Amino acid sequence: MNIRDKSAGKLHRRIGLGLQKLQVYGYFLLGMVSLDLYAQQTADTPELAAKEAEYYSMVDIPIPDDIELEVGGMTLTPTGGLGIATRRGEIWLVENPYMTGTRIPRFTRFAAGLHEPLGLTYHRGSFYASQRSELTKMTDRNGDGRADDFETVVSWPLSGNYHEYSYGPLFTPEGDMLVALNLAWIGHGASLAKWRGWMLTVSPEGTLMPFATGMRSPAGMGYNAEGDLFYSENQGGWVGSGRITHVEKGDFVGNPEGLKWTYLAESPVSLKPEDIPDTGLPMSKVAADIPGFKTPAVWLPHGLMGISTSDIVTDKTNGGFGPFGGQLFVGDQGHSKIVRVYLEKVNGVYQGVAFPFREGFASGVLRMVWGTDASLFVGMTSRGWSATGKAPFGLQKLSWTGKIPFEIQMVQARPDGFELTFTEPVAGAGAGNTASYKLSSFTYKYHHNYGSPVIELEELALKAALVSEDGMRVRLVVDGLKKGYIHEIDAAGVRSASGRDLLHTVGYYTLNQIPEGEKVALSTIDATSANPHAAHRQSAAAPRSDEMPDRAPAPVTGKRTTKMPDSWSDGPDQTLVMGTLPGLKYDRELIEVKAGSKVQITFNNNDDMLHNLVIVQPGTAIEVGELALKMGLEGSQKNYIPDSEKVLFHTNILSPETSETIYFEAPAVPGDYMYVCTFPGHAYVMQGVFRVSN
Repeated sequence: MNIRDKSAGKLHRRIGLGLQKLQVYGYFLLGMVSLDLYAQQTADTPELAAKEAEYYSMVDIPIPDDIELEVGGMTLTPTGGLGIATRRGEIWLVENPYMTGTRIPRFTRFAAGLHEPLGLTYHRGSFYASQRSELTKMTDRNGDGRADDFETVVSWPLSGNYHEYSYGPLFTPEGDMLVALNLAWIGHGASLAKWRGWMLTVSPEGTLMPFATGMRSPAGMGYNAEGDLFYSENQGGWVGSGRITHVEKGDFVGNPEGLKWTYLAESPVSLKPEDIPDTGLPMSKVAADIPGFKTPAVWLPHGLMGISTSDIVTDKTNGGFGPFGGQLFVGDQGHSKIVRVYLEKVNGVYQGVAFPFREGFASGVLRMVWGTDASLFVGMTSRGWSATGKAPFGLQKLSWTGKIPFEIQMVQARPDGFELTFTEPVAGAGAGNTASYKLSSFTYKYHHNYGSPVIELEELALKAALVSEDGMRVRLVVDGLKKGYIHEIDAAGVRSASGRDLLHTVGYYTLNQIPEGEKVALSTIDATSANPHAAHRQSAAAPRSDEMPDRAPAPVTGKRTTKMPDSWSDGPDQTLVMGTLPGLKYDRELIEVKAGSKVQITFNNNDDMLHNLVIVQPGTAIEVGELALKMGLEGSQKNYIPDSEKVLFHTNILSPETSETIYFEAPAVPGDYMYVCTFPGHAYVMQGVFRVSN
């Protein structure tokens, strides 16, 4: 401990001296730049982020050059400062993160030598962090700003697998702590060490008790406004898409790998691995026959609401953060964004709607904490977990500007549809026209495979759109609600009474229960409010779940040939093998072929995420990737291959540890073509040069 403390002291003194220099002071003043200026400096900042900045401004908290602040955990200190745990094993104290007065935040290293802590909290004079193998209590006994007492509260076994992350702690109202343990990465995930895939409680005395299981990668935990516990999950084996789930003691929440420990006497879960069928049917249908199986409260559709669900915080600012009091804000590491979730309870079951909220963060959003001024501090990291935000790490402060965006504030389920509440009155003519909306339902496969395409995508008939007298609400009468399914609600045709467009037009409502109550009497509705062309039909692009292959056929013929053409009697001219590396990388940055040659490429996805290999026209990798992002619900069904002349050849989306071989003739025109992964968010970093020469 003494060696650790001395090194921390030297670093603290070095930083302290550096902060006195004028040039450093000037550097810190740059942190006052809002996103409006930041957007001008960053060419690839999305247009939507600039619009969102009118309502929620983003400010960089400058980080000294010699600190690699890869945020793994973050908490507020009693003085209103920040405690930050980094993935490199350090704990930093940040005073004046609000940049008031001198405008200079002050960084002090509190501790070092931890093993990738991915959670941090402050409680009664001490910091608590979850390391890979233990929950650690750190205390500054002599008041010098550095930890001098390190106590192992409780430890748990490890197998040594790199994927065995540990999260927490989160204090309960009773004074216990909650921690959550990631599965190891083998195939579709595995519980190689005791309690991996579980959430556990830890008493102040260090007693470890299992609480619930079925977790794969439980990166975030938090309480809603009512004090109920939720956790966030990431796409992977048995997890078709990101989601948040209400967790109670004894719940099983979906991934069966952790069930291998339920034979132990202390387990509150009685299910066994063999009790969970691997059929590919929707999760809601499987869970209906299994007692104790808790399905998600809200699904976050993959690629649309993010790709790597992280932290959960609840707006308890009493209006200090805008018109969304009591709602949840959920981070996403891969897409460098935050989404907004409104929850309601129907028949005693949580469900609700997810909306986009704020994108454009500097790096991958992993941790969030409320400041004393109702701002939201956002801690970020991307090493090994690449993100659309280009920075390797970051710390930013999100604040409400005082302007109210025109948004769908919340969606509530009704016996015959949904009721939308807006942040300001709507223009009645448009909002009362069913043509202003588009609704559909869909779900995902529940199986051991990594992720899932969208299945059972079905457009729903909207019978009526009824605007309330004050213009703040619209009742949508829908034919064909599907219990247990996700419902996309697109209100792109709605404008406010003052003529404003919605900032975000689409929300995704997870309908776990259909409420009882009075339905709208359609016979009393003015015929002009109904869309005579609406029809309750199933999309031709969406087969039934029992007919749906793991990935749909390629949408454009001639661009994906998986059998060597019969005309290639002498075989291919060139045979190539491509693989992947951690951190969203191919294992080759350059491929060289001859113009017009017959090429065979085998793409091996040996990563733990979904990838494809798409060869595109020169300089169009990001353009094609962004076209894939815009495919919406059809993206997963079409392997995120946009129908564009910029796409030359491609594989399908491949699950981890699978491969595909494609055959094609190289372009006749020499040049530096490109190859890219078009899975949502990957195109920004996962690409290479496909050089065609004479």
